[in-house]
Amino acid sequence: MANNQSVRRHLDALPEVESLGNYVGGLFARRPVRCVPLTSAHRRRRSLWCREHRNWRDNEWGRVLFTDESRFSLSSDSHRILIWRERRSRNHPSNIIERDRYGGRGVFVWGGIMLGSRTDLHIFDAGSVNGTSYCNEILLPYVRLFRGAMGLQFLFMDDNAPCYRKIAAEQLLESEDIERMDWPARSPNLNPIEHVWDFLGRCLAARTLPPVTIRELRLALQDEWAAMPQQLIDTLILSMGRRCETCLAVRGDHVPY
Repeated sequence: MANNQSVRRHLDALPEVESLGNYVGGLFARRPVRCVPLTSAHRRRRSLWCREHRNWRDNEWGRVLFTDESRFSLSSDSHRILIWRERRSRNHPSNIIERDRYGGRGVFVWGGIMLGSRTDLHIFDAGSVNGTSYCNEILLPYVRLFRGAMGLQFLFMDDNAPCYRKIAAEQLLESEDIERMDWPARSPNLNPIEHVWDFLGRCLAARTLPPVTIRELRLALQDEWAAMPQQLIDTLILSMGRRCETCLAVRGDHVPY
């Protein structure tokens, strides 16, 4: 059986093969896109939502506080699965791995973004969030503050996590006259803040001295959040119209955002 060196020489001799590294015969070695699983019902609901919001103007998106939570870990993903795919085929269904999020040793954070502004980055001391902590640590100190500053035009976006939909949270929002945006389930790639989490992760990885303790991780996240350019946030929010159009084009399926 030929060894790896002889195989490499054979492939390099073929005219259509440029290298054995990340490109072979028009195919590129890339990590598959990881998305949450979608059912046909999820796709229909995503399409309906995008149809209702596709023509929103910038000032309408500008009144929305987009929020989300994320988990950051001290360890990187060591399961670096590669697939061979053609250029510009990143979001083809065959190149997508559907899976739910999973945790790990790290910190659990929450943040909110909107045109021209953002909340502080909140780190949950308990390492997770439930209905009570969501009301006391998020809705009262952050969301109520933005509602007070913006008035009746304010629109609050959060996803459909069970802890967000507790009766206590619903009652608090009603008592504070905070309008909650209807949001389609399983749609993180429609939420512009997902790119903010990716940006923070890249900033952490690019640090000369990456955090090695939980305390260092907390401080680094808060520093990077505060230093994040507002222009980046504004650009992401103003992409919402294109996200809706793209999602409609694929009938509610995964979109390249």
